[in-house]
Amino acid sequence: MTDDYLQRVLKARVYDVAIESPLDAAPRLSRRLNNEVLLKREDLQPVFSFKLRGAYNKIAHLSPAIAARGVICASAGNHAQGVALAARKRGVPALIVMPQTTPAIKLQAVMDLGAETVLQGDVFDAAYEHALTLARERHLVFVHPFDDPDVIAGQGTIGMEILRQTAGELDAIFVPVGGGGLIAGIAAYVKQLYPRVRIIGVEPEDSAAMYESMRAGKRVTLERVGIFADGVAVRRVGEETLALARRYVDEIILVDTDEICGAIQDIFEDTRSVAEPAGALAVAGIKRYVAHSGASGQRLVAINSGANMNFDRLRHVAERADLGAEREALLAVEIPERPGSFLQFCETLGERSVTEFNYRFQGSERARVFVGFALRQGHEEADAVAAQLRAAGYQVLDMSGNETAKLHVRYMIGGRAPSIDAGAEELLCRFEFPERPGALLRFLQSIGTSWNISLFHYRNHGSDYGRVLAGIQVPKAEREEFLRHLNELHYPYSDETANAAYRMFLAT
Repeated sequence: MTDDYLQRVLKARVYDVAIESPLDAAPRLSRRLNNEVLLKREDLQPVFSFKLRGAYNKIAHLSPAIAARGVICASAGNHAQGVALAARKRGVPALIVMPQTTPAIKLQAVMDLGAETVLQGDVFDAAYEHALTLARERHLVFVHPFDDPDVIAGQGTIGMEILRQTAGELDAIFVPVGGGGLIAGIAAYVKQLYPRVRIIGVEPEDSAAMYESMRAGKRVTLERVGIFADGVAVRRVGEETLALARRYVDEIILVDTDEICGAIQDIFEDTRSVAEPAGALAVAGIKRYVAHSGASGQRLVAINSGANMNFDRLRHVAERADLGAEREALLAVEIPERPGSFLQFCETLGERSVTEFNYRFQGSERARVFVGFALRQGHEEADAVAAQLRAAGYQVLDMSGNETAKLHVRYMIGGRAPSIDAGAEELLCRFEFPERPGALLRFLQSIGTSWNISLFHYRNHGSDYGRVLAGIQVPKAEREEFLRHLNELHYPYSDETANAAYRMFLAT
């Protein structure tokens, strides 16, 4: 079936609801990267995402009798809006099954389009299985979000537009990847006409289903996925999309949350628009590609795939963007606990823009400070500052890549508890709580009354999930039983007891 996509894309019916989105220049980012970066503005579609293309193409090809039964889909939000709009355009009922973690802005948008909504599960896969069950029970037509030839062809019209808008004069197209429908459609069309144009997919490191599947040569089901970039939070890619990706896609690049946040800021600075995390993946991928390959003078296109961003998530994005773009560094430094040492440290640091400084007197000979400062020349500058401080006699740890430090410890400096019983060692664990009622209660019930919680810090800025740092006093003889309780809870966690930030600022 992979050979007929050129015709499928050319015959796709999308423009009853979709626009031919502009291909805008990104001059600031282009200058910084020494490459011409162009943004394919799918965030300007009527539902602020490319997803309506594939959804409408599928529904438009249904016969009147079949369409009258109604349609159903599972989606984290953007495909849901596309299906709802397409169904309304054709005058057929639509039922949308969405994960409970779907951002409120996407849920409301679907309801505003007149579709019936059902919330099921924490991730796409749970919603998907429930939607299949409802489709069988109610005899509805299931509109797959990515693994359907009509849907793939609808998304492929983006590739058709890019070639028309650039006359084929480009070097690479960077595409966000979830289940693979977007990259499959673009790649199948572009590669048959311009095989020299590289098609590069971009996935979050914690949702790398296509990357792992292409590496394995078969579909791989991830045990779990991160949901910061909820639009691509898919545990298993499509069968058809993987076949097309293996044939036409050149490479998959993985990026982290900080890089995604940095890309959101880059897009805003060039367009004054706010991309959702999945929508900024392609720009994050371009930046990593250029940094690792040394590419210059190339013409690179990024698919800005969506702009359905919850407003309260912006706090989290702004907080992490400077770190992701290497515009800020975080250092933990030991200085002498004596009058004048703070001044001496700041003089050594020089006339830098300090973004954060945390310190609390603890009565010891050494004081520990947590300092953030702005960077102009990336992390090489941070390394130079750390070396300068070490040369002046300070002990320095770079915390810029330390998740526990960035999420929790920076807000808890001075939180030592020297009175904790030495016989019950404090274990420090970092948890990801599902953002739903009862999550904290379930955690506390699992811990029970056997062990004392000696530290607890929760942070959530409308981001991907609730982030919890907990210290629990557990005697060594009870360690195995305690870990059994945590594993039965099924909340993802990591043991941070040996974390340098914890040892320096919080440990007893």
